[in-house]
Amino acid sequence: MKLSTKQISREIDRRTIEEFGVPGVVLMENAGRAVASSILAEYPSAQKMAVICGAGNNAGDGFVIARHLISSGKDISVHIAQKKQRYKGDAKTNLDSLLEIGGDVKELEGKLPKIKDTDVIIDAIFGTGLDRDVGGFYERLIKFINRQSAPCVSVDIPSGLDADTGQPKGAAVRADMTVTFAPAKLGICVYPGVDYAGKLCVADITIPKLLEEDIPFELLTFRKCAGLIRKRTADSHKGTYGHLLVLAGSPGKSGAAILSAEAALRAGSGLVTLGIPDSISAAVEEKTTEVMSVSLKDSKDGTFHSDAHEEALGELAERKTALAVGPGISTSKSAGKFLEKVITQCEVPVVLDADALNIISKNPEILRKTKVPAVITPHPGEMARLCGTGTKQVQGDRVGVSTRFSEKYGCYVVLKGARTVVSTPGGEVFINPTGNSAMATAGTGDVLTGIIGGLAAQGYDSLQSCLLGVFLHGHAADLLLEETGTAGFTASEISRKIPASINSIMSSTEEKHFSTVR
Repeated sequence: MKLSTKQISREIDRRTIEEFGVPGVVLMENAGRAVASSILAEYPSAQKMAVICGAGNNAGDGFVIARHLISSGKDISVHIAQKKQRYKGDAKTNLDSLLEIGGDVKELEGKLPKIKDTDVIIDAIFGTGLDRDVGGFYERLIKFINRQSAPCVSVDIPSGLDADTGQPKGAAVRADMTVTFAPAKLGICVYPGVDYAGKLCVADITIPKLLEEDIPFELLTFRKCAGLIRKRTADSHKGTYGHLLVLAGSPGKSGAAILSAEAALRAGSGLVTLGIPDSISAAVEEKTTEVMSVSLKDSKDGTFHSDAHEEALGELAERKTALAVGPGISTSKSAGKFLEKVITQCEVPVVLDADALNIISKNPEILRKTKVPAVITPHPGEMARLCGTGTKQVQGDRVGVSTRFSEKYGCYVVLKGARTVVSTPGGEVFINPTGNSAMATAGTGDVLTGIIGGLAAQGYDSLQSCLLGVFLHGHAADLLLEETGTAGFTASEISRKIPASINSIMSSTEEKHFSTVR
């Protein structure tokens, strides 16, 4: 599902009207009718509703909504932020139509509306074009809406929310449901915008699909990810599905290595070899069954020796089809030298995580030296170190930070966290809606590394590996949460749920993170 920004939304509206000849008043009518239909479907027993309108075209949508709800027999009051005579264009046309049918329109004149005993509040104050912080009367109005007990439905985007970042611009409406107009807005599909939007409905208002083709932002869906999964042939064998080499672990961190390797097998990789420092070989051998292991030269502190790269590259030359490196390798000086030598000479797809990223953060230019564009899977703290900034800055603009880094260093970035962001060297951005807060536990990132590496080993390209990897990883945790009803499951339990996640994605017939309105 394509996602638009403020700039993209403006351009799509302009082209729809100017190039395709769809009048703005028709788009407004379609939008208002779709929102009214969604409200009637979601709140069938609601009778008394209040529409609160700002001063722009979003108010025009509100006028259309009010007219359709009145036609459905609902008791509707409309509260406008400016005098009636100040509305212009399509908004004025629809205000006049509302008044002609006897609509109850009240001018607020700087005062808060009186909406006692209202069943539903409709927020039509600001749209996607908001480019300033909300203050004064509008700030008071938004806070007033948030204090009400009645559910709130926002039109296109909760008023006061930044359409690009999902950050509130001073104050923002906390909606129970948002009916957005296709393409959906990026800011309500990333956090914190997800929390402000509530239930998300996407309405088709007859924007030409041709205008969505070049949009670089997309929300992952079950349909898209199901289409990525390759069917396995009956006459295949383990060699058909690739061989992943995982370089991971150090004293006290053998678990990270094992989690990654076992997740790769569960993601479908035919063979997985775990390359470990000799210091932990006994511990790893005791804990693994299906995963093969190979001991590499270690340094005095038990981490990979700087010269162990020759052994690692020798392993890669033995028909390995992908490499995953980083979980638990430590940030020792010898491990750093080992890492740089391996990834700059590796000729197969490589996934970098955890300590590998902390080492690279000292010199991100290493990423330009890889022979194949690397996949990196940082959490916000690791991303901050890579960018030389703070975690707060990363979380404040996850899409922007991820995109800029991908383009600068020519790598694929999987920025983990709620609504994981996948960005590509070419500027494409994908938002993953699967997953839940129970994943905030040790080892889940190691599992994701193994999944992506396992998919790459099977021959999925880097983008496919990232997209399918994050989606099925999050969905596996969602399936677990459905079973347990609470947090407390572990990373290894998520790993064991990967095959069920793949099956569920392939058999899914409906989307679970948004609904559509025609």
